[in-house]
Amino acid sequence: MKITVEAKPLIHTVKIPPAGSPASSESPADYGTPARILFRVVLGSVLRACRQEAGRTLREVSRAAQVSLGYLSEIERGQKEASSELIASVCRALGLSQSQIFSDVATQMALAEMTSEFSATVSN
Repeated sequence: MKITVEAKPLIHTVKIPPAGSPASSESPADYGTPARILFRVVLGSVLRACRQEAGRTLREVSRAAQVSLGYLSEIERGQKEASSELIASVCRALGLSQSQIFSDVATQMALAEMTSEFSATVSN
C-alpha cells in the first residue's frame, strides 16, 4: 500500500520575534551561539494568527478550549509551553487539525532558521 501526502500551502505566515526579545527569554549573547528559534514562540504566533483569521477573540477561544484566558495569552506570546492536550483543545476550538498547526509551525521554524543562518553568513 502506497501512501502519498499532498503538499499544502501554509495556512499563515507569521512574524517570529527574535531570540532575546521579551517573547524569548534566552539571549544568544549568553551562550555565544547564534539566535535560537524557540518552538513555543513559533507555536504561539501560529495559534494567534489562526485565531485572528477566524475572527475569534482570546476570550471566546479560551472558553471553548476550556483553558484560562491568561494562560492562553501566555501561550500565544510564547511565554509558556503548551501541553499536547492543550494544543488539541485549542485546535478543536478553532476548528483546525493539529497536523495543520504543526505543519505550519515546522515550516515557519525552517524559514526562520534559514533567515537566521543567512543573516549570520552575510554579517561574517
